[in-house]
Amino acid sequence: MSMHSSAGEPSVLERVRRRLAADSSEPTALTVADALRSEQQVAGTGTVLQIVDQLRSESHGAGPLDPLLALPDVTDVLVNGPHDVHVDCGRGLERVPVRFDDDEAVRRLAQRLAAQAGRRLDDASPWVDARLRDGTRLHAVLSPLARPGTVISLRVPARRSYSLADLHDVGSVTGEALELLRQLVSSRAAFLVTGGTGSGKTTLLSALLSEVAPTERIVVVEDATELRPGHPHVVGLEARPANVEGAGQVTVRDLVRQALRMRPDRLVVGEVRGAEVVDLLAALNTGHEGGCGTVHANSTADVPARFEALGVAAGLPRAAVHSQLAAGIDVVVHVGRTGAGRRSVEQVAVMARTGDGIVECVPAMSFGGGRSVRGPGAARLLEVLR
Repeated sequence: MSMHSSAGEPSVLERVRRRLAADSSEPTALTVADALRSEQQVAGTGTVLQIVDQLRSESHGAGPLDPLLALPDVTDVLVNGPHDVHVDCGRGLERVPVRFDDDEAVRRLAQRLAAQAGRRLDDASPWVDARLRDGTRLHAVLSPLARPGTVISLRVPARRSYSLADLHDVGSVTGEALELLRQLVSSRAAFLVTGGTGSGKTTLLSALLSEVAPTERIVVVEDATELRPGHPHVVGLEARPANVEGAGQVTVRDLVRQALRMRPDRLVVGEVRGAEVVDLLAALNTGHEGGCGTVHANSTADVPARFEALGVAAGLPRAAVHSQLAAGIDVVVHVGRTGAGRRSVEQVAVMARTGDGIVECVPAMSFGGGRSVRGPGAARLLEVLR
């Protein structure tokens, strides 16, 4: 028996779904068979079990996306409407043969995932940004705001911590870069890891934090927990959005202020992207050595402008942003992705003031094509690492 119907007529599956919902019944072989009889449908055991499996997958976990979320090394699962699903397992985005019946099915899944995170998703609140219980980051936008249908983006937390040695073994860090990065951590210099979306910023920062001496206390502030360094003394603070009544919000900036009172040897901001830039720069300019974080930037040269935009938006004068940036941040490590999807450390740069007091990032070492190239900031980098 086909579970699909002609245009405009609900499918057998949809009619069974509605009947079970009206009766508040769980999908079992018995309840599905009863619903089919009520719909005057004759079905064999195989069809009944097929409907049971589909309805159960809709009501538990992430439904048809569960097998994708279980793939080794998966970092992202993206749904663009009912017939376009992609995954990223470290090789760039790949389309997979997973389909939903229609946009309503995608919408139901998005709403159920949002409800699991205690968030509302409907026509009055048509998008959601939340964290699921297992740490997966959920973002969804309902159609018709999104085209070609409801869009779901799931960012999967790393299932294991990578060391710098691991990243070297897979070719993300060259031998010379490996030694340089270890020196960077031991020098207690303040640094940033930069890169574009999905470039591996969090993975690299976690590996760098794993190199911190075990006697040091690391306090990590994140919008959503992603950093899992292999270190014996890590305290994590996670921001919280407002609830459905609009109350209870805790921002990254709130948590940075709390972290400063927790005796951190290393203050870490998972991603600097808002007003917390003010408190982070202030902390790095008042004796908190070895602080670090990530910033979304397409190159090291873009970092000063990125900080300027964030700082000015948070109320700092432009000159103050550049002054604190020059005094507070020593090194920038940039990661990128090749055309084949491989993530790698591409450049290490240092901060330098220009004649008019504006800060710029000066390349110190660049890595690519199996070669290491010294830049004009190499001498300054050696000073910092000593």
